[in-house]
Formats: sequence, C-alpha cells, structure tokens
Amino acid sequence: GDRMWHFAVSVFLVELYGNSLLLTAVYGLVVAGSVLLLGALIGDWVDKNSRLKVAQTSLVVQNSSVILCGVILMIIFLFKTQLLTLYHGWLLTLCYILVITIANIANLASTATAITIQRDWIVVVAGEDRSKLADMNATIRRIDQLTNILAPMAVGQIMTFGSPMIGCGFISGWNLMSMCVEYLLLWKVYQKTPTLAHKSAKVEASELKQLNVKKEGDMKPAEGVQLIIEKDVTGFEPQQEKEVGCAARIAEPFITFRDGWVAYYNQPVFLAGMGLAFLYMTVLGFDCITTGYAYTQGLSGSVLSLLMGASAVTGIMGTVAFTWLRRKCGLIRTGLISGVAQFSCLILCVISVFMPGSPMDLTVSPFADISARLFENEPLPTIASPEPEMIFATGMPNLLNGSIGPANSDPEMSPEPVPLISVSLLFAGVIAARVGLWSFDLTVTQLLQENVIESERGIINGVQNSMNYLLDLLHFIMVILAPNPEAFGLLVLISVSFVAMGHIMYFRFAQKSLGKQLFVCHTPDPKAAPDSSPPGNTSTV
Repeated sequence: GDRMWHFAVSVFLVELYGNSLLLTAVYGLVVAGSVLLLGALIGDWVDKNSRLKVAQTSLVVQNSSVILCGVILMIIFLFKTQLLTLYHGWLLTLCYILVITIANIANLASTATAITIQRDWIVVVAGEDRSKLADMNATIRRIDQLTNILAPMAVGQIMTFGSPMIGCGFISGWNLMSMCVEYLLLWKVYQKTPTLAHKSAKVEASELKQLNVKKEGDMKPAEGVQLIIEKDVTGFEPQQEKEVGCAARIAEPFITFRDGWVAYYNQPVFLAGMGLAFLYMTVLGFDCITTGYAYTQGLSGSVLSLLMGASAVTGIMGTVAFTWLRRKCGLIRTGLISGVAQFSCLILCVISVFMPGSPMDLTVSPFADISARLFENEPLPTIASPEPEMIFATGMPNLLNGSIGPANSDPEMSPEPVPLISVSLLFAGVIAARVGLWSFDLTVTQLLQENVIESERGIINGVQNSMNYLLDLLHFIMVILAPNPEAFGLLVLISVSFVAMGHIMYFRFAQKSLGKQLFVCHTPDPKAAPDSSPPGNTSTV
C-alpha cells in the first residue's frame, strides 16, 4: 500500500493541475524539507516510547492519512468543475494544500514505521545472530524491490483502464485492508518476541564519554565494529517528569534537533553513514530526471519499463551478493567491495558523456535557460512553449523541449535518429551499478543496526534519513539550476564525483576500524553469545 501511494500521489497531482509538474514539485519539496527538519524529532519519539506503541501509532497514522487523502482526491476529481467556481477557485486551492499536508503526514509516519521496524525491531528479533540479521535485512530489501515493480504496475493498469478516481478508491481500500493485516502481524511478532517489550533507557553521561573516547582512537582492529553491549534492563521505566516552563517546552524540539545531530556525528559509524548519504546526490537513478533525458535520446516508454525491470533484478542480485560477501569477507569489507563495484560500473556513465549521441556541450552555459527566463524575460529559441512554473519541478520538461525543439525547427535534421551508443552506455552503467549500490546500502544499514546503542537507534536513524533527504534535495536543486540537455553530461560527472567522495568516506571508516587487517582475505565473525545470555539484552554481536 505504501509503494502504491508513493507512485500514485505524483500522478494524481499532475492530473489535478492540468498535466503540470508544479504540485508534484511542491509536494516533493515539502516532503524532503519535513524529513530534513523533523527526522531527529521523529527518531527521538521512537526512542522515548514503547516499541508496540510506536509501531501501532505510526502504522495507523500512515494508513489513515493515505485513506483520507484518497477520499479527498476522489471528491476533487468528482466535483473539480464546481470547486473551481466557488470562492474564485480558492476552495480548490485549499483542497490542494490539504492533500499535500496530509500526504506529508503520511510520509512522516512512514518514516517512523521504517525506523522502528527496519532499524530496531529487526535487530531485537535477530537476537545475537549477525548472519540472521543480514539475511533478514536482505529479505526485506528484496520484498521492497519487488513491490517497487508490482505496485506501480497494479495502480497504472487500474488508472489506465479505469480512471484516477477509481485508482484513489482502490488505494484507499487497499490501505484500509492492509492496515488491519499489518496491525495483526505486528501484534503476533510482538507476542512471539518477549524481548521487544524491554527497552533500555537513555545511556548515562559516563557511558557516552567512554563511547566518544573509543571513537577518537581506541577502536581495535577487528572484523566489524563491535556492537555496544548495554546493561540488562528488565523493563522500560519512564523518567519522572519535572515541571518545566513554557520557554523550556518551546526550546525542547530545537534542543532535541541539536542533540540528535551531535550524537550522529559522535557515532563510530558516522563516516559510513555520510558515505551512504552522499550516494543520494546523483542523477544516475530511475527517477523522472533520468527518464526525461532518456526520452530525449529516443528511448520509448516500453524500453524504459524493461530497463526499470532490469534495474530491479540487479538490485535483488545486490542483496544476494551482500549476504554471500558478508559470509566470505566480513561486513566492513563487503561495503568496501560493493563500493568498488558500484564505482567501476559508473565509469561506463562517465564514458557515455563523451560518446556519439551525447548532447553534452560545454560551450552552452548550464544557466542560460534560467538567466533567459528570469533576467532577460524572453524564451530561448530552443523552447517550443515555455512554461515557467515547470522549470522548478525536475528539469524534465526542459530536457524534452530542448531536444525536440531544434528537430522541429529544421526539417532536414528531423529524420536523422539520435545515436544510441551514449544512452546505452549510460543505462548499462546505472543498471549494473545497482548490484554494488544495494549491497553497500545493506552494509551501512547493518553497521548502524549493530553499532548504535539501543537507546539512540531512533534518533540516529532519524538523522541519517535527514542526511539522505538533504543530499537528495541538493541533487534536485542542481538539476533546476542546469536543466538543459547539454548540461546533463556535466550532472553525470558531478554525480559520479559525489559517489566517489561517499566511498572515500567509507574507506576511511573501514581503515580506522580494521587497520592493517583491511585487506586480509577473511576474518571469521565473532561467534554469537551462548543461548544462556540474559533475555533483557537486545543487542546483537
């Protein structure tokens, strides 16, 4: 249901606003900004409340918000003409604002659900077995890849052969049904795993000091960063609330925000997390930007769908490679090998920039379109029908217009096809790199699971999500500033540079963690603790 909604909400917003990307762009900026600002607060809320309460609350809020959004969208589709005439269209504008606001709440709740289930529950359920934790992480990622394929296909077929209103109704009904099933499954897992009921309180200042000292230089070379073992806690006892003033209550979220980012920086896996975040600063993915560029290079929609399917297959191959490499080489070395594999595949993308068919032209200023529209107040000759409000979406309309415009203006050149060698190398590199990408993603995910103390899992992973969204937001801004197709090759080079910087950060982390053993072929994982370990200890090795 969540994947259906993520795919459909953008389509619905485009359909509502007359095939314009404005509402979709606003929605994307609101979502990214909200997670960026509230990620630490969401994680702190996850840490301070019981696991079952957090999971149930976020699940209900997420699905209820999607259902409510679906109902509102159905009403808008049914009565859009009448809404346009009421209060000079302001009522319809209010409906748009309401839809985006509720959809944003659904995304924030989805973020909380992902943090508590994929970063906390799964660690407790796996217990002391690292291999089991790795297998569970890989299985969840495979399910995620499959739903990324099946959910858009299902919604797309319903909207194609039915209507957007029927699509809204289907998604609302599906989320209502899935909410009940997921709620029941969460309760079953909670009942079968007694350790989920035990949650450790915030770590003491003395323990934090020891952790920071260890981070600065006392880390011993060993396979993997050893997980911090916490005290045996028989239950979660909330601290006694002290009466605080109004000013202190207002300042509390800002203090939590600051403390979350400081705690993230002080983590021993900080460089690994930053390395993962830097991978989000890229145009080398199957989003609307790369799709729009592919259309300008002569690829059809059916070919693109096949390429997306191939990328999902290589993503699943990445999850398989992760589990195999982790057993053979250890967790940290798996991330190093995955990074090398991803960067090696992206070399094909760099080569594609200079191959025949590439529109890259460094003599054309990447800011020419922006300056012509904002300062000279006149459209460029390559733009057939300028729509200023679409510039600040994703850059995709400009890519389309920038390629089609000249062909239409010169009849002699219109029959000449665009050479496909450049775009073929580009997508070959993107698809092949997914193996290393998802293996690296799983590596950093497990490092965060194993090495962040239980009382800080929520807030640290919340800040990690904020970092991911920050770099993702920067990549959209980069496209907005240079939307013309001649600059896409430059964006590719910048993207590969950020990927390289991310993997350099991870290499530094691996070097600090393993030292001279970094390039040793294999060091066995430390054996799991015996079964007689206290049940209250929810850490993994």
